[in-house]
Amino acid sequence: MSYKGIVKLDHKTKELVKRLEQGDIAVIDHRDLDEVAARSLAAKGVKYVVNTDSSISGRYPNLGPTVLNELGVNIIDEVEKDIFEKLHEGEQIFIEDDKIYLDEELIGQGKILSEERVNQLLLETKANLEVELDKFVENTLQYAKKEKTLILDLKVPHIKTQIKDRHVLIVVRGQDYQSDLRAIQSYIADIKPVVIGVDGGADACLELDLQPDIIIGDMDSVSDEALLSGAELVVHAYPGGQAPGMDRLKILGLCGLTFPAPGTSEDIAMLLAYEHGATLIVAVGTHSNIIDFLEKGRPGMASTFLTRMKIGSILVDARGVSKLYQKNFTQEDVIKLLGAALIPILIILLVSRPIQQIFRLLIVWIRLNLGI
Repeated sequence: MSYKGIVKLDHKTKELVKRLEQGDIAVIDHRDLDEVAARSLAAKGVKYVVNTDSSISGRYPNLGPTVLNELGVNIIDEVEKDIFEKLHEGEQIFIEDDKIYLDEELIGQGKILSEERVNQLLLETKANLEVELDKFVENTLQYAKKEKTLILDLKVPHIKTQIKDRHVLIVVRGQDYQSDLRAIQSYIADIKPVVIGVDGGADACLELDLQPDIIIGDMDSVSDEALLSGAELVVHAYPGGQAPGMDRLKILGLCGLTFPAPGTSEDIAMLLAYEHGATLIVAVGTHSNIIDFLEKGRPGMASTFLTRMKIGSILVDARGVSKLYQKNFTQEDVIKLLGAALIPILIILLVSRPIQQIFRLLIVWIRLNLGI
């Protein structure tokens, strides 16, 4: 198998995705490629993903490589890391099987991750999952003891957006976020909840023509378009008060509040809504299990555990709602639907005086012409 294309490269996959175009070759440095990153790469139309790390290291069954295989994106794994020095963005390279060429010079070689190879590696990871689970639980409990006062006694910033006695929809760019958002569109239209986009979740809202009222997060994976959309901006800061994300807002000429807190941005988004009096919090795309957190590179979920214990009475996790009930229309269903729609039309025709007159004239015409 061979392919020639333009190369784009970055050590941070989420930064690279912003620059990719249809047909590009993406060079990444991404250990244990996660599902969200894989879908972002595939959505840009890349033909090859060249990874200088292990797309499946064996720690846990990450789904990124499986997604790329299913979507027809080829993967070359564990290529020499010096390829970042040998290549410049925008150059045209040639790939033949597991080898990478620049101007007919071999500059790198890796391992092709075929569907069979991916399945084999995932099978091997299951044996290690128990070990990772033990570490994860231990870290969660350890950090929960340290962070409980920080999470439960947070100083929540005052915001302009009115949340009290309203529903709040929190959108995170996580697994199945698009289909879950579509599945609750009628709820959004009827209730009109306050919409909080967590970092890239703000772009997820805009993708479906949903305007975020608040954007909260590190501000490292949200687009300029979203930040300039008019939403109120809350920068997730370290517990000590440092807020690197504020620098980006200043560059764009924007103002924002800081929210110093441990844990994840989606956790503090929930706490913000809770402390400001939300009657219901609906979460889409949030992270809630060990695979989610391992894919995010987190050793535990202390803040999420504590947050959900605190706000659990008003939290509804919409994750997977799109899969809860899926109905495929059959031809019989369509015929029944059309038949049901025609019944009121026929009734109207039968009781309508003008239509009755037309039918009588039609009968007279037939009789005259046929001599009946």
